[in-house]
Amino acid sequence: MKLSYQGIQDAKGYEQAGVRLPAFDWQEMANHTMENPVWVHFGAGNIFRGFIAALQQRLLDAGIEKSGIIAAETFDYDIIEKIYEPHDSMTLMVALRPDGSTEKEVIASIARGVKADCASEKDWNVLKGAFANPSLQFASFTITEKGYALKNLAGQLMPVVVADMENGPDKARHAMSVVAAMLFERFKAGAHPIAMVSMDNCSHNGEKLRASVLEVVQGWVKNGFVPAEFAAYVSDEKQVSFPWSMIDKITPRPADVIRDQLIAAGFEEMEPVVTSKNTYIAPFVNAEIPQYLVVEDRFPNGRPQLEKAGVYLCDRDTVNMTERMKVTTCLNPLHTALAVYGCLLGYDSIAAEMKDEELVKLVKTIGYTEGLPVVTDPGIISPSAFIDEVVTQRLPNPFIPDTPQRIATDTSQKVGIRFGETIKSYLASDKLDVQSLKAIPLALAGWLRYLVAVDDEGNEMPVSPDPMLPVLQEKLQGVKLGDPDSVDGKLAGILSNASVFGVCLYEAKLAGKVETYLKEMLAGKGAVRATLKKYLA
Repeated sequence: MKLSYQGIQDAKGYEQAGVRLPAFDWQEMANHTMENPVWVHFGAGNIFRGFIAALQQRLLDAGIEKSGIIAAETFDYDIIEKIYEPHDSMTLMVALRPDGSTEKEVIASIARGVKADCASEKDWNVLKGAFANPSLQFASFTITEKGYALKNLAGQLMPVVVADMENGPDKARHAMSVVAAMLFERFKAGAHPIAMVSMDNCSHNGEKLRASVLEVVQGWVKNGFVPAEFAAYVSDEKQVSFPWSMIDKITPRPADVIRDQLIAAGFEEMEPVVTSKNTYIAPFVNAEIPQYLVVEDRFPNGRPQLEKAGVYLCDRDTVNMTERMKVTTCLNPLHTALAVYGCLLGYDSIAAEMKDEELVKLVKTIGYTEGLPVVTDPGIISPSAFIDEVVTQRLPNPFIPDTPQRIATDTSQKVGIRFGETIKSYLASDKLDVQSLKAIPLALAGWLRYLVAVDDEGNEMPVSPDPMLPVLQEKLQGVKLGDPDSVDGKLAGILSNASVFGVCLYEAKLAGKVETYLKEMLAGKGAVRATLKKYLA
């Protein structure tokens, strides 16, 4: 069996393989979409193919919508050539249950995949035509937070952005410049309204998208490429809105076990490919079943009935509260704690850690005992039920091949939000005692112990990339396993850094507790495990 429009005509073969097929004709949908585009999506990777595209599939299957999605890749054009084009933009979605069983479905809601590349004239014109069409209601984005960045760490515009501002819309290369160029096409065609919806997993994502697009537009105004009226159009959120959203679904890299199962079931050409930009991607997507998308309901040109596909449509405050619930209490803090301790204790799987008695106690204490008393309840999703699902279904799922080493990346950029916000809430409360916290200080001490780059067995251990790693390890230079006093005098510059932890841990009166835990973890081999047992008893 092949994954393509022609291939899915073998309905019996797909049925025998346990794969659900679309209830609409892909070719008819694709033709209608090109004539009456409703939705363009930037970022053609797995989270889009396995989650967002499936939303429109639900509406197409139900006959609620006739138009699909035009997918535009802004970074890795090989994805279009090697994954989209050979398979008529279809994806074989494999949902992974914790018990090892799967649900399989052909996602066929993508009418066409194109390169968002001004050098690819045919694809560029497809995008321009879609944005000029009054029928287009919105564009969405999963390009990662880095995709919105115009400046380097020194605060200077990247060379590609400088070139874009100097060369104008017709030669746009950076993702934000491409988006601005497409909005210019819409402006010239009649300044039709549109929503620009970031669905990336970052705080205040719509705000980031808007700021970056406007900076490019203003550069073009300054250099005479576009009129000031265009900047006014993009700035007017009654014309061009930038809703905020919260997204949550794990879509890891293609798993060998899923590839092998599909090949054994008779599917051809299921091998993953590695693109020239080192993207590891396959014709199939494997992902967990739980998923959440909460979107601010500001669509000035209308929108599909996404609520009928399971999307929460609400106001900005509710989006913000949902994102805060996830990031500061119910998921991300648990992930980070598992990441650093998983590395220290020799795990290479998040799921395997959830069979570890001490680590389960750690994350449950962080979530239920210390987090829920200060959780931001968005009203649309129950925080306690969300944690229940995380602890009982999501983290223990052995078929989600996520590693503590990957999650531990950039931890210095995470701890302030994932733990610091809860500490702040305790400090602001007249009913809660910040000194009652023990699991969160254990998580922070565990991170510092991790930075020593020696595991609990005394072996050298690689530490994941982090922009602050050189600075932090320099401050911890000389700290040794077996010599707890080697930390003396080395922690003040770290624990007092509110830009890292969200608060000065000395002012929060938690620095002493963190230092005590760290010293105990440095007592010798097995001290990390012993410290967890002692304080989580």
